Amino acid sequence: MSEAPRSEYRGQIHQQQKDLMLRWYERLEESARTGNPPSVELMISGNSIELLEGFGAVPLYPEVNALQLAIRHLSLDPILAAEELGYAADNCAYVKADIGALIRGITPAGTPLPKPALVLCNFVGCNTYVKWFEHAAEFQGVPLAMLDVPFLRTPEPRAEDVDYVVRQLHEIVCQLEQITGRRFDMDRFREAVRCSARVEEAWSRIKHLARRTPSPFDAYFDAITLMGPLYVYRGSPEGVAFFELALKEMEEKAARGEGIYDQEKFRVVLEGPPPYPFFRSFRDMFASWKATAVASTYSTVGGLWEFGFRHDPSRPFESVALHMLAHNVTNRNYLQRYEQIRRYVEEWDADGIVIHFVKSCRLFSAGQGDMRDYFTRQLGVPTLYIESDLEDPRYFSEAQIKNRMDAFFEALEHSRSTGTLRRGAAALRQPAAGAGSAPGAGERLNILP
Repeated sequence: MSEAPRSEYRGQIHQQQKDLMLRWYERLEESARTGNPPSVELMISGNSIELLEGFGAVPLYPEVNALQLAIRHLSLDPILAAEELGYAADNCAYVKADIGALIRGITPAGTPLPKPALVLCNFVGCNTYVKWFEHAAEFQGVPLAMLDVPFLRTPEPRAEDVDYVVRQLHEIVCQLEQITGRRFDMDRFREAVRCSARVEEAWSRIKHLARRTPSPFDAYFDAITLMGPLYVYRGSPEGVAFFELALKEMEEKAARGEGIYDQEKFRVVLEGPPPYPFFRSFRDMFASWKATAVASTYSTVGGLWEFGFRHDPSRPFESVALHMLAHNVTNRNYLQRYEQIRRYVEEWDADGIVIHFVKSCRLFSAGQGDMRDYFTRQLGVPTLYIESDLEDPRYFSEAQIKNRMDAFFEALEHSRSTGTLRRGAAALRQPAAGAGSAPGAGERLNILP
């Protein structure tokens, strides 16, 4: 195996992404200094950014701040500060980095972050959010609102579940009006929903370009670069302009037949978040094998749009509720995630799956051992299972992960040379009825449109 050069997409969108995220931090700094615009702290999963646009409020994402600290190799100090305070070693490292940064006054950009007008826990899938946001509100001395979003128990959310969430959204509107002294602008909210639909369409089309061979887009590493603007600017004209430009650039690459590398050797689906403190090293491990991620579950944490869902400006509150309930990966059960990954393998024409187990993230990682067994033993898809953490650098062993990665791709290379490696739909074998450790593994799971 020869070492491939580091590969990272560069173009207009690369610099624009940096500019947009810098502008976001500048707005947060202005909010910290003057209180205008007001900020609201919320989660990425199923986020309600459109609702904030109705107040002209700026979102404050503790997850984004935590991962920025990790990428800049600044996460360990706040993690240790949180552990000194009493947080356990196996608590979510995102939580510890965020709380520790509050305690130590550490910010990713070095500029002050505002005290939010409201800490809004849009509980979606992970019960850690509840305690995390209770603590964040307590440490900052600000009001806490809790959105109770029922877990998706059926292929489509029930009407009563949608109504339940919509009623809570109206309550949040009243609460924000009282806290901020601003009236909710329904027209601006509806326009934000309309912008979101346009962004989601462009984003979905970008992700579908990865079905081509070669793929012009890495749906894990490049996707992570684009996810910042997706969550901060989705409901704004800036977001529309950015993603339509990104789509144009990717379509032009596809038309020229350009891939991520000079030769695309392997196509994989990735499950789980990346190890942010070693993001570059992790990417280089794939680059050395010229392996492109053609799809990933992590890129659907904030929204699952490539299977058809779009916000609807004619039903804005219902759209936000549906997004929270059903159209993000974190509020779905494991069988639904199995089917999502299976569709990626089949429709995105993948050679195998890479599962990154995150030691401190129970939401993404509990059950991934069964997931690996299901795809390898029952469906016959080559699957690599590796372990580290998304935030805590103490849990990353580069040599160990690289050895396992090299062994996995060497096995794929051998299978290809012997003619036994099959791609996409051909790689999937239908399991026998009742077989497999996954409940319902004996039949195709018709849970996505």
